[in-house]
Amino acid sequence: MSTSTQASGWLKDSAQDLDGRYDDGWETDFPRLPHGSSTYDSIPDGLDRMAPGPVLGTYLASVDVSRLSGYDRVVLLRTHQRMVAHYQAKLYEDMVSIRDVFSDMGDDPDDAGMVAASEIQCALHLTRRSADVEMAFAMDLVHRLPKVFSMLCEGVIDHRRARTIERSTCHLSTGVAQQVVERIAEAAQVMTTGQLQARIRKLCIEADPDEAKERYERAVTDRKLIAEPTVDGTANLLGLDLPPDRVAVVSRRINMIARSLRRDGETRTMDQLRADVYMDLLQGTEHKNNGKAVIHLTADLDTLAGLTDHPGDLNGFAPVISDIARQIAQGHDDAQWRYTITDTETGQHLHEGITRRRPTASQRRHIEARDRTCIFPGCRMPSVDCDIDHTTPYSEGGATCSCNNAPGCRHDHRLKDHGWTYVRLADGRYRWTSPLGHAYTTWKPPP
Repeated sequence: MSTSTQASGWLKDSAQDLDGRYDDGWETDFPRLPHGSSTYDSIPDGLDRMAPGPVLGTYLASVDVSRLSGYDRVVLLRTHQRMVAHYQAKLYEDMVSIRDVFSDMGDDPDDAGMVAASEIQCALHLTRRSADVEMAFAMDLVHRLPKVFSMLCEGVIDHRRARTIERSTCHLSTGVAQQVVERIAEAAQVMTTGQLQARIRKLCIEADPDEAKERYERAVTDRKLIAEPTVDGTANLLGLDLPPDRVAVVSRRINMIARSLRRDGETRTMDQLRADVYMDLLQGTEHKNNGKAVIHLTADLDTLAGLTDHPGDLNGFAPVISDIARQIAQGHDDAQWRYTITDTETGQHLHEGITRRRPTASQRRHIEARDRTCIFPGCRMPSVDCDIDHTTPYSEGGATCSCNNAPGCRHDHRLKDHGWTYVRLADGRYRWTSPLGHAYTTWKPPP
């Protein structure tokens, strides 16, 4: 019997099982694939939901990954991720404790932070700038956002998500920031950093619409263009603090033209095509694709009527303040703006429309309104840029209808050819099953 098998018994007795505390979106009880070999070691059920700490760490040190099945290697991966997050939280707690030493010695709070950062700089071989950033983040985490610190310590979020929450709420008062954290705490455990950042932006607008409007107006007033060389001999051309609705239109138009250039013999990737089209348009080069960009806005009825200031949503791109949502709904000539009006209380779709006379196919419009992005877990590709896929393949008798169609980006659509499958659940989420037998359920944004 292997060391890891012997350790599993006392691990179950000693480690706190966090199962049931939250729905993490990962179907860990999905039937495993046949191991195919009697030589595989077993690991404790629910290993990746056990509380991180020295007991779990001791067990993990005994595991020989080469003796695990493919399914269990994914479980081990997630367990190690929890442990990494736990010890990162402890690292930041140590930083704050070092600052406390200098504070207890009578140093001014600012001086204590500065001296502690210098100590950390030397101890961890960091630059002064990096040490200052790490010290500030540690203080924010422990004192300003204790809920985030607790989640990191428990391993239910990783360092990237903790950093995203901290940066996305830094402009808020402590009280409002903590309220926002409470609202996203559960969902943050299954969201990517991109999804999390977009969700927090929307909650920040909801928390203080006037402040959000002021920040937007200040930022867009400072919009600018930056051209800079790179160390590789190339150059970057960046537009900063631009109106999001105009960026969405321009980005969508570039995508449309780039897709139209994909033909037999074309060797450029989509990224290369988009970059080339971007430069072509700025230099005045004409392209034959004269279609208008299609952008989808979702907003509630009270906001469009001017009764509330809830944010709108540029599907798959970003939330926008209420003023922009109302301007879009009134109609733009530079793009084809589809809009979905929702009930203010329930979020249910009340009406779908289009701001030009000739509508697109109603089926696709319905699917793109229902599923705003690619349906693969974590993917934020706007549905208007996705393939429309048959859940049950057409070749197997699957119907061409909104109930059997869903948007998938080209990359994720192709995963079905490599053993991935998915089903649509009753609540509108999708559950994907990997070739190794793990099932992953998509996160569905609230109304």
